[in-house]
Parts: sequence; C-alpha cells; structure tokens
Amino acid sequence: MLIKKKRCIFCQKKEKTISFDNPDLRRFINEKGKITPARYTGTCATHQRKLKRAIKLARNVGFLSFTSR
Repeated sequence: MLIKKKRCIFCQKKEKTISFDNPDLRRFINEKGKITPARYTGTCATHQRKLKRAIKLARNVGFLSFTSR
C-alpha cells in the first residue's frame, strides 16, 4: 500500500508569510496546546518554521492560549 505524501498547504496557496492573527492557526495546534509536527500536518520545513513563529507570536499577543482547559 502506497501512502500519499501530504502537500504543504502554504506552498499550494503560494503564501510567502503566515500572519499571527490568522484564525486557521488553531488547526496546527493539538488539544493540549502544542504545535503539531510537520510530519502530521504536511507542511514543508520553511513554512513549519514560519508557522512556529506565528503561533508563538499569537500566544504572546493573546490570540491563542498557551494551554487548553
């Protein structure tokens, strides 16, 4: 059985930057508030780093919580 590799959704949309106030950042965080690894989300290494910075900035600003309750 062949497993199809996930494509980076940011590369498909040809986005250069990832904004910290993007409401779609929640889909890259698991139920405990941790950032989901790239092997599960399918993001490339470049966009995973940008995603990490955007999520951390969103947490510091207050758009995302550090943990879930």
